[in-house]
Amino acid sequence: MSYFSSLLLLQEGRCLYVILLMALYWCTEALPLAVTALLPIVLFPFLGILPSNKVCPQYFLDTNFLFLSGLIMASAIEEWNLHRRIALRVLMLVGVQPARLILGMMLTTSFLSMWLSNTASTAMMLPIANAILKSLFGEKDTSKDMNRENEENQASLQQNKLYTVPTEMQFLASTEDKDLTEEKEVASDVLSDLKKEEEYKTNIWKGFLISIPYAASIGGTATLTGTAPNLILLGQLKSYFPECDVVNFGSWFMFAFPLMLIFLLLGWLWISILYGGINLRGWRTKKSNIRVDAEARAREVIKEDYQKLGPTKFAEQAIFFFFCMFAIMLFSRDPKFIPGWASLFAPGFISDAVTGITIVIILFFFPSQKPSFRWWFDLKAPNTETQPLLTWRKAQETVPWNIILLLGGGFAMAKGCEESGLSVWIGGRLHPLEGVPPPVAVILITIVIALFTEFASNTATIIIFLPVLAELAIRLKVNPLYLMIPGTIGCSYAFMLPVSTPPNSIAFSSGHLMVKDMARTGLLMNLMGVLLLSLAMNTWAKSIFQLGTFPAWANIHAENATSLSTAVENVTLSALNKI
Repeated sequence: MSYFSSLLLLQEGRCLYVILLMALYWCTEALPLAVTALLPIVLFPFLGILPSNKVCPQYFLDTNFLFLSGLIMASAIEEWNLHRRIALRVLMLVGVQPARLILGMMLTTSFLSMWLSNTASTAMMLPIANAILKSLFGEKDTSKDMNRENEENQASLQQNKLYTVPTEMQFLASTEDKDLTEEKEVASDVLSDLKKEEEYKTNIWKGFLISIPYAASIGGTATLTGTAPNLILLGQLKSYFPECDVVNFGSWFMFAFPLMLIFLLLGWLWISILYGGINLRGWRTKKSNIRVDAEARAREVIKEDYQKLGPTKFAEQAIFFFFCMFAIMLFSRDPKFIPGWASLFAPGFISDAVTGITIVIILFFFPSQKPSFRWWFDLKAPNTETQPLLTWRKAQETVPWNIILLLGGGFAMAKGCEESGLSVWIGGRLHPLEGVPPPVAVILITIVIALFTEFASNTATIIIFLPVLAELAIRLKVNPLYLMIPGTIGCSYAFMLPVSTPPNSIAFSSGHLMVKDMARTGLLMNLMGVLLLSLAMNTWAKSIFQLGTFPAWANIHAENATSLSTAVENVTLSALNKI
């Protein structure tokens, strides 16, 4: 019997089988992602890896409730169109020049993505972008149709030896006393100018559409609740390193928000330069009257859409207030650099989940209309029932419950790796990497995960990689967060393919983008992301997460892992001797 066959007889071997099976299903989507996440409930008890009373609680950890609170808050924001009001207001402030509009789109999308899901932010912003683009350039055919049209026009020109005259210039046809040569030269110049204008329009259109999913992916990294991988990191830290308390909403925000802003600014410059929003050669050139008129139309469209929302409703004001309270209370609970409000209570009793759920519960009974207190003084006054800011039916319909199960599946997998000894077994196979300098390891890890997540779900990717990164950090004797945080953020940096993320797919489905557009834009975006993340981990992240030392909470885990590793090796050797 081979070594691999004997390994399958052991507990860690059976756990490895379950993980590889789930990884295969997640990558191929042979089953829905949430259904695959339920497999540990069935397979772990049957294979003797974990009893059900240890598996099932992993699906409802406090981390899941923190994420649930963010999803419910997002539902309330969408219910009262607060997100649309914010988006249109930002676009009115930044202006309607293409580069400024792209910046406005990216800032708004990234801000919304910090609190809403990346997919919802993209789906909300794309219709606004399309309306603005149509006001700037009119109806736009797909690039394929445009190319075919150009080819047909060129063919007719060659066949008939004639120059087609654009609609805007048909008045030239009435000028009969011009020389034929001059007519041809003028028509040729006009065609050339219009071709350049058409290329400019096409590029701006692409720049708009491609900036939105990229901004959503970048913005989601700024908060713990912004995207699922961030919460998976938090949950797995609590599983592997229960004593680790340096990662919470406030500390994460202080680290990730500056990184998000820098990346967003550089990404905007790259997209604007690549797609003509910023013309480095002709920035002094005076704009044509056509572009001036188009920008005026775009300004009117944005203003008209904003006016359609009407005056700010009481419900919108209330949602905005509770949204601000949600963010402030999460940030100030335990910001680390000063004592937070949680220090007023018993240590360890108040978590981010308690804070988030406290705020969102209020949404289910706070009135959506300004309450009247007439009936307090007039018993005959009508006492009509008012609708709350959010109904449970609406929450049921809009909250993506499958993500909660997906998070739970990741936590169950991590628990199985820890209890079965698989994480220790994997760590024992990482000896060749012990000589790699930690800064190089950060860059390599980010590159590998960013490439892997181009083809697989970012949630599935981080679930698979985090246990390996935790053991690798212990082998390298570095703070586990030094490797686990770049891995977590790196799996959100998927920019090169339409299938990489749902936001990319939504933008690609508009029909105006080609795979090569995303590939050439996303390649440099990925490279910028890797380098900026490496810079952040070696500068301000070191002081926020104390990355310069090997922490005591990791040392305790390393000692336990060493003793468990010895036991695993003894069991493995005895199993091999019996074969």
